[in-house]
Amino acid sequence: MKRFMKWMTESFAPRLEAFTNNIWVSSIQEAIMVAIPMIFIGSIITLISILQDFIPGMPDLTPITTFSFGLLGLFIAFLTPYVVMEKKDRHKIKLLAGMSGVSLFVMLLNPSVNEDGTIQFILERFGPSGMITALLVGVFVALVMNVCNKFSFFKKGSSLPEFIMDWFDFLVPIALVLTSGWLLVYQLHFDIFALIVSVFEPINAMGQSLTGFVLFNFIGVVLYSFGVSPWVMTPIWYAIWIPAIEENAALVAAGQDPVNINTFETFFSGWLGIGGMGATLPLVVWFLLARSKKLKSVGKATIIPSLFNINEPVVYGAPIAFNPLLMVPMWINGLITPIVVYLALDMGFARIPSQIFQLWYTPIGLSTYIMSGVNGLILLAVILLIVFVVWFPFFKLYDAQELKKEQEQN
Repeated sequence: MKRFMKWMTESFAPRLEAFTNNIWVSSIQEAIMVAIPMIFIGSIITLISILQDFIPGMPDLTPITTFSFGLLGLFIAFLTPYVVMEKKDRHKIKLLAGMSGVSLFVMLLNPSVNEDGTIQFILERFGPSGMITALLVGVFVALVMNVCNKFSFFKKGSSLPEFIMDWFDFLVPIALVLTSGWLLVYQLHFDIFALIVSVFEPINAMGQSLTGFVLFNFIGVVLYSFGVSPWVMTPIWYAIWIPAIEENAALVAAGQDPVNINTFETFFSGWLGIGGMGATLPLVVWFLLARSKKLKSVGKATIIPSLFNINEPVVYGAPIAFNPLLMVPMWINGLITPIVVYLALDMGFARIPSQIFQLWYTPIGLSTYIMSGVNGLILLAVILLIVFVVWFPFFKLYDAQELKKEQEQN
């Protein structure tokens, strides 16, 4: 265990941190995080729509979701190159980079032009279905803008105003970006959406399997236990989660059953993120009953945030991170709970989430009921029991250790 801990702290964690701090990776993460409020809007509409069961004649609010969450791909296509340029201090061209990203993305939507001059788009491609395309477009545009930044039509010391020189210099990368789209769509008749669907089909199938579901949770838990925010996995997670919940919603709207278990809603609005990634709320409750003054004070300080699924204070304050005695139960829970949840949902014991609900700070019981009804709460009770039991012996050992230290100091 000591050798493993040493390797993780001295080799793996620094390399992972260097990777996640890479401008390109961090820009993708930031682009997604900036767009999160547009996803939240859809979640709020889901919450409000519950009132339709009690208020006859309440207007349909789904168009608000359609033109917020439903345009996620468009937002990502703008934000990704914009954020990359901002991080590279290319402030003059960052807005044009974002605009070029939108132009290329819309071109790649492959709209059909009718004889009367009207254009038809497939609306769902603007949203989560187009997220991967949007990320690829954003990275491509940023690469072109970055390379062309070294080129200029004008020599240093030119008498022309700087803004005029910028106009002409910016023409090259914009032309390259849009010409690339024109070649793909209108000359080669290439449908990038169809390609991405075919490429991601096996990846999505893996993500929606029991193995993929468990790995999604376990990898995030392990990273967190070593002090690395699990949100470094955001680009991978959301590439699976967002199209999955969109497909579930479409299936239910068509009168069919949802099929995708691996969604944000299952993780953080349903059963796994009890108090945050790693299911730490039960540990905080145990801390409230600790004999150690330190652990009792940690419990008091972190119980309120934990109820709203904010667990950084307990992960770094207890600490759980880099503490083998608490890391091990966190890993055990990270393996057991997704297996139980997946099997329960797959066998139909509780309803698979089919509505976007990404208000992760909603207390877990309330969000679980909204997503999956009474049976969902029963499943949550089972998961809570498991997690409480797993944490308990390790908590007792840690409490005894801390109590002994306090007694020795006195």
